[in-house]
Amino acid sequence: MTARAVLLDMDGTLVDSTAVVERIWTEWALRNNLAVDEVLHVIHGRQGHASMAILLPERPVEVNLRENAGMLERETADVNGVIEIPGAAALLTAIADAPHALVTSANVPLATVRMDAAGLPMPSIRVTAEDVTRSKPDPEGFLAAAALLGVDPSECVVFEDSPAGIAAGRAAGMRVIGVGAASFALDPDWAVTDLTELTVRSTPEGVEFTRAV
Repeated sequence: MTARAVLLDMDGTLVDSTAVVERIWTEWALRNNLAVDEVLHVIHGRQGHASMAILLPERPVEVNLRENAGMLERETADVNGVIEIPGAAALLTAIADAPHALVTSANVPLATVRMDAAGLPMPSIRVTAEDVTRSKPDPEGFLAAAALLGVDPSECVVFEDSPAGIAAGRAAGMRVIGVGAASFALDPDWAVTDLTELTVRSTPEGVEFTRAV
């Protein structure tokens, strides 16, 4: 697979933050008398307030936004267990000179501390929660990143792990490489257990990905 630009989700794709996310959202579920499994099924890939709107549809938007701000502060202060997804550092090194961007539902402070905790360089181009009006699975973030890079969406490859993220990449008209065992069932163009299953090289046409068989 060859692409002119590479768009990268963070949590579950480059950074394994599962321990923190599930710890904090489990506490939130219990405070709100919700089934933990249901909450953890919904939250991945979405901004927190968008998840809250699904889980507590009768609650006012302003309450969700206020509570989400507090959740982001807690997540930013807790990096215990945050580690690199295998192969993430090598992937970022391989595409360093190619057009690429981070597209994450995290805000800038959270993205910064998690990338740092995982020992990964922050891409110079990034689209975070502050830059969009609609959360994944809406394609707004990926389309904004393509525009920033000056690349047509059809020439971008998205790396994603969650149902919301993969749906957003597809809605943007981009090819999607799913990351993680769960992504195989989400119908991406390709799926890999982790990023070590890919070989990456620069070509005159852009970036070429080869998948291990």
